[in-house]
Amino acid sequence: MKVKFRLQKYYRTVREVKGPLLIVEKVKEVGYGEVVKVLDPSGRERMGTVIDVAEDFAVVQVLEGTSELDVDHTTVSFYGDTYKIPMSDDVLGRVLDGLGRPNDEGPPIEPLDYMDVNGLPINPVSRDYPKEFIETGISAIDGMNTISRGQKIALFTGSGLPHNLLTSQIARQARAGDEEDFAVVLATMGVTSDEARFFREELEGRGALHRSVLIINLADDPPIERLMTPRVALTIAEYLAFELGIHVLVLLTDMLNYAGALREISAARGEVPSRRGYPGYLYTDLATLYERCGRIKGLKGSITLIPVVTMPNDDVTYPVVDLTGYITEGQIYLDRGLHQKGIYPPINVLPSLSRLMKEAAKYTRRDHMYLSNQLYAAYAEAQYIRSLSLVVGEEALTPRDRKYLSFGEAFERKFVNQGPYERRSLDETLELGWELLAEYLPEEELTRIPPEILEEYYPKRKRE
Repeated sequence: MKVKFRLQKYYRTVREVKGPLLIVEKVKEVGYGEVVKVLDPSGRERMGTVIDVAEDFAVVQVLEGTSELDVDHTTVSFYGDTYKIPMSDDVLGRVLDGLGRPNDEGPPIEPLDYMDVNGLPINPVSRDYPKEFIETGISAIDGMNTISRGQKIALFTGSGLPHNLLTSQIARQARAGDEEDFAVVLATMGVTSDEARFFREELEGRGALHRSVLIINLADDPPIERLMTPRVALTIAEYLAFELGIHVLVLLTDMLNYAGALREISAARGEVPSRRGYPGYLYTDLATLYERCGRIKGLKGSITLIPVVTMPNDDVTYPVVDLTGYITEGQIYLDRGLHQKGIYPPINVLPSLSRLMKEAAKYTRRDHMYLSNQLYAAYAEAQYIRSLSLVVGEEALTPRDRKYLSFGEAFERKFVNQGPYERRSLDETLELGWELLAEYLPEEELTRIPPEILEEYYPKRKRE
């Protein structure tokens, strides 16, 4: 990574090497977030940043690990600026490491600008309301939990569920409209080499890399690099969206690994832990990332964010999951029961929610919101009757109950279920929903749909 800063001061006063941290004594005029160059006894250079400053010492996070560093022969050099990465539209189609450096044997990125990776949350006064529609090609999302441009919506998953496959499918299929400039920034944190190869092959092999940026942080990379990865991704997204006017979808997987790195660094700093050992500022740290997405008044581009969060033991109250739910504007749940039934993607539409769906649905079809509400109500009724039948037995169910049971099965097998390489347009999704209602439920049960919408869209009436 080329750093265009004037070198300021050299120190050989390292007091302690503690995990990924260096404590440097007798420093002067050093600022928080400042870039540091660390020279080990063998002459190898490593980058770092200042994370704490006191009157006579500074704490430095070394981005590439502290192996082979000692207190007697390590030289620390401070620059007068924060960590920045070169930026231009050449970044599209590239594979980068967690620090934003090319990792695909391609040429260096020719910079038109250098941007600070730390960034800032968007000023609430400058925010524009998320609107319009991002199409993922997945029925359970587009039809039931529609995403607006500029929205942040989490994907909650569990160990062993196909979230990597779903994330890659969204990255390949998503678009903001036929006439719109659109790009995807996919950042992986703490993944294995096999997972990294999978993401790369999915984007490269299926022709989606040309409009994407893939950032890979591996499980064996230093934890401090994992903290930089989402910041690099969001910095690239900010440039594409607010400088070039592109609508950008950012996918961050997996935020549990990110939070684990934050916990590790916090422990190395000797901070008092909070819930499950995470630092007390976990909420603030996540918010500084998530709130960098959105729309800015007067600018064309937008940043839409989907952070993927694994729920340990499927526990939705786990701190990282819980706090992400507070900050984001909705969540998509992957369900283990659906996965065991062979449903892909195993999205449970009942606990899933897009709080900005009403705004996005204004830009789709006028039957969209009504149809979604009816499908949701019918599926909820089917799930209730399914639970009831376990108690009283199917023989005690009424004919109406049996129709809802059949609808619930069909909804899962035909509407939610679709292949990992099957892309459905929104029109195909909505027509499929209408066909399910017409096939399994009588018209008098469709109480969530106004008569004028039924007249125009209900398949049986259309055929008449």
